[in-house]
Amino acid sequence: MLNRLLSRKGLEIGAIVTAGQEDYLKIERGIQTYLGYSYSDRLHLATHHHNPPLVPRERMKGVRGRIDVFGEEVAPLREEDAREAAAELLDAGVDGICVCLLFSYRNAEHEIRVGEILAEEKAKRGVGPEARPSPEGARGQVPVFLSSELYPQRRDLPRLNSTLIEAYAAEPSRGTLKAVRDQTKKAGAGFELRVMASHGGTISIEARELARTLVSGPIGGVVGGQGIAERLGIPNALCTDIGGTSFDIALITDGRFEITPTPDIARFMLNMPPVNIDSIGAGTGSFVRVNPNSGRPELGPDSAGARIGVCWPEGGLETISVTDLNLVLGRVNPDYFLGGDIKLDPERARAEVERQLAEPLGLEVDDAAAGVVGLFEQTLKNEAVGRILGKGYSPADYALLCYGGGGPLHVGGYTEGVAYRDVLVPAWAAGFSAYGCACADFEYRYDQTIDMPILPGQDELEKAGIAVMITGAWLGLEDKVADEFAKSGIERDAIAFTHAVRMQYYGQLNDIEIFSPHAELEDDSQLDDLIDEFEQAYGKVYARSARSPELGYLVTQAIVHGSVEVEKPSLPDLGEREGTPPAKGARRVRWGDDYADTEVYELDQVEAGNSITGPAIVESVATTFAIPPGRAARLDRHQICHLTAEDESP
Repeated sequence: MLNRLLSRKGLEIGAIVTAGQEDYLKIERGIQTYLGYSYSDRLHLATHHHNPPLVPRERMKGVRGRIDVFGEEVAPLREEDAREAAAELLDAGVDGICVCLLFSYRNAEHEIRVGEILAEEKAKRGVGPEARPSPEGARGQVPVFLSSELYPQRRDLPRLNSTLIEAYAAEPSRGTLKAVRDQTKKAGAGFELRVMASHGGTISIEARELARTLVSGPIGGVVGGQGIAERLGIPNALCTDIGGTSFDIALITDGRFEITPTPDIARFMLNMPPVNIDSIGAGTGSFVRVNPNSGRPELGPDSAGARIGVCWPEGGLETISVTDLNLVLGRVNPDYFLGGDIKLDPERARAEVERQLAEPLGLEVDDAAAGVVGLFEQTLKNEAVGRILGKGYSPADYALLCYGGGGPLHVGGYTEGVAYRDVLVPAWAAGFSAYGCACADFEYRYDQTIDMPILPGQDELEKAGIAVMITGAWLGLEDKVADEFAKSGIERDAIAFTHAVRMQYYGQLNDIEIFSPHAELEDDSQLDDLIDEFEQAYGKVYARSARSPELGYLVTQAIVHGSVEVEKPSLPDLGEREGTPPAKGARRVRWGDDYADTEVYELDQVEAGNSITGPAIVESVATTFAIPPGRAARLDRHQICHLTAEDESP
């Protein structure tokens, strides 16, 4: 789905918006047009460009009529505008039509009526759910997507983007997923195919908002991290994922991960709340260059991706990557990459590192490679520590979880000198995100903007009324959750509902997510309990001294999670046997300023309870675990390595 969006290979869709807003996608928002740019590029307008619009201007249709910010109709809908727009789009042969009118999250009457007019015009032309079916799912059926039904939240551009992506990329991907489901059923599978969603749960491929699965892999890693932290009794964990392209980090605090209300994905601001993951363009495939102006080495943000680096001639690359540097330093085995399925050329890598990096810097090849790898790991360290300190916590409060194909190779470097509670490296680090997807609940999440003020001086009766209205919003969202589970044959009684809100001090700009201490709010005392939960959370996120109850409060969104029990993977639980595993060989590896004779181990030969003292390399088919001098690693009964300082008890 994401690739379909990035490559602009989605369906041909049209959009109906409020008159005067037809140039939405050409103008965008200033912040959206700079998403994905490096800091230096943001300073130079010559490199700036707008996103190619998902809907060309001729298929953006405006209709007159206006709902205001309070949900009141200030100008009636011009139905003739809607009918004309519907006719033009249908006659143009579009594959789907999105409707996104201003403030429809407050009052959806105009959007609903536009949807009815579209249905009438489709009927005139013999277009409907059964018309001209196609393998891609949506083509020929012209489904209608109302933003007020899919993403009823404030911020009109993210709401429009989310609705357009639902039609443009998610709907054709639904057809692909159905084909996968059909093939698995033919093969005898008795399970329902589900997909990882951005909020951290899995959803059916029949889900109405399938675009919530736009980014699933990194989310799975965080969910897996939450599962491991819970099973090991770790309240706070820092999840770090290094792949070929990026370094992704996420915090789990008090057993919960953070949700961000308005994310940006693929240079689009969206209204589908995902797990909060920070990502920088620093992975093992990141390109390494020397800036010709400053003479300084630079990492990424572009990457070799699956093509590894110049050390793999079949990849066709000319620019060196971090993997090339690791090969020069002896940390990567050229004959055992992906278990030996891919052979790397260390001499080619060394020659290119010398030409592209060492000579411009005036250094020896090994010194240049070690220096840039050190810079790379220092960048990762700063990002990881900064994420914790930025929340007002200390690294000593958190265990660091390392995964991804490139994580174990560099975890020794980016945790060096940082007093984490523990450093955990699962033996299945390369496939950890997939494991995390299997750990996720079968869960739907729905959000609704309500903007309910709780002001100083309100009496008990007024606060009780607010409590009842929040509960009413929850119950409405529960119905949506139940409708989605019904598609999978699950009764409402089997669903466990969790209620939450997003809340802020009145007049402030940023809200935070709060889980309600009560299933329903029925009186003023229960509303006060919700306020107390907000005050405690606000004091943790910012500082106790920043609390400002005299401003009053604003409940911006009502949120409902609904989940059902599903089978989940269990952690291995093996008997431990102390000792050191047999080394399969040794080689010279550069660690910091010097080379050292380094023993090499095969991960499959390391038993639970075994310890390895650095310097050492532990190889497996999918990844390489580097244990620097002065560090030690112990594999526990759950097949998780604990990386410690050598003088600590592993």
